[in-house]
Amino acid sequence: MLRLDLQFFAGEKTEKATEKKRQDSREKGQVLKSQDVTSAIVLLSVFSFLLLASGFMRERFFSFFQQAFTHYFSLKDLDAEVALLIYSEVLIQTAFILLPVMIIAVIAGIAGNLFQFGWLFTTEPLKFDLKKIDPIKGLKRIFSIRAIVELMKSILKISFIGTVTFLIIWMNIDKVLSLAFKSAWDTLSTIGQLTAMMGITASFTLLFISILDFFYQKYDYEKNLRMSKQDIKDEHKNTEGDPLIKSRIKQRQREMAMRRMMQEVPTADVVITNPTHYAIAIKYDDGEMDAPIIVAKGVDFIAQKIKMIANEHEIVMVENRPLARSLYDQVDINEPVPEEFFKAIAEVLAYVYRIQRKI
Repeated sequence: MLRLDLQFFAGEKTEKATEKKRQDSREKGQVLKSQDVTSAIVLLSVFSFLLLASGFMRERFFSFFQQAFTHYFSLKDLDAEVALLIYSEVLIQTAFILLPVMIIAVIAGIAGNLFQFGWLFTTEPLKFDLKKIDPIKGLKRIFSIRAIVELMKSILKISFIGTVTFLIIWMNIDKVLSLAFKSAWDTLSTIGQLTAMMGITASFTLLFISILDFFYQKYDYEKNLRMSKQDIKDEHKNTEGDPLIKSRIKQRQREMAMRRMMQEVPTADVVITNPTHYAIAIKYDDGEMDAPIIVAKGVDFIAQKIKMIANEHEIVMVENRPLARSLYDQVDINEPVPEEFFKAIAEVLAYVYRIQRKI
């Protein structure tokens, strides 16, 4: 029973996401994003541009209609070539009017996304996934807490934006009621001013709501990214490797290094001992080496094995406790002996050579 409880808590997603988990989610297109932030920035940018560029657009509109009523309607011979020419001119004039607005909207949309999650290009969300058309999961999404939050958010947006636009009309009700008695020019100017005011005010209102939505999206994003303790362990294993396998590899590497070292013991000229705890095998070739080299060293069990191999190959063993301990601590395998040990080792080698000559 206790084991089941531990497994349950181990599988509960209570831990913050790791950097690798965040990076993997980002590569899949799962990023912190509030669509309302982008919408608010786009709406505010477009209406601000319309307010600033209203004079330019007005001139373009009047130029377009003037040409249509004075030139196009006066044409008597209308054939396919003339119709194509008219279509091209209308398309060009329409582009001059609408293209700046569309460019501003695109730039604002890109800026809104860059502001939230930076530059990201991935085709992962475009991949076909059968889970997306699963009716059961679809029903769960419809009746989920997130769907309820989105519904409440939509009601809040409609209520707030509807209220502020109504207040603008109500505060300018005299201008609205007097439109019937004004000229077309004054009517168009008044409608344009009121539309710009309502658009900008609605944009700021949506921007305020989008800030609240951004914090909710951040909370929901972090909640969905949470990991269980087991997830973190599995990720660590996948990233760093299974500790058991790594320990076995290291053990195998130590064994191979040990075998190579023991194979070098028979080539040694002398083994300096402690005598029981340390064993240092030294090799020196006067014609090829500048200094003696340690080919093997070890303590306790390894030292006993070095001495056993040395005894089998009739290698002279010399007891020198301080020298054996110092060489073991300061010199690695296959490294030349430092100059400070030259005198002591020279005495040892001279002793070995004398014994070998007697033999």
